[in-house]
Amino acid sequence: MNKRNRIIYWIATAWLALGMLSTAIVQLIRMKDEVSKMTGLGYPVYILTLIGVCKILGVIAVLTPRFATLKEWAYAGFFFLMTGAIFSHLAAGDPAGELFGPTLLLVLTAISWYFRPASRKAAIV
Repeated sequence: MNKRNRIIYWIATAWLALGMLSTAIVQLIRMKDEVSKMTGLGYPVYILTLIGVCKILGVIAVLTPRFATLKEWAYAGFFFLMTGAIFSHLAAGDPAGELFGPTLLLVLTAISWYFRPASRKAAIV
């Protein structure tokens, strides 16, 4: 892996981790705005705990040096969470501004996954 790709990977991964961690904390402490967004989308409030915990576990998996297969699952989880968030906002008819956060995290997920070093990739059988 060349230096440019390593820099792209770490910048995207750092921003992804910060974004996922910060939104997980907001979800776990059930901030008023987050609760109203989720109920407005038609989801029960308890889903915030599940999503928040999964995001934190995903961040740990992505940042930990080993466990390449677990990383693949974490990236997949981030992908599905963010595409689900985008779809939910579109289906609810939310304004376009609501799509910025999940779309940014989706792009960061894709960049981090694409540029990950060979040591962080799962072996293909």
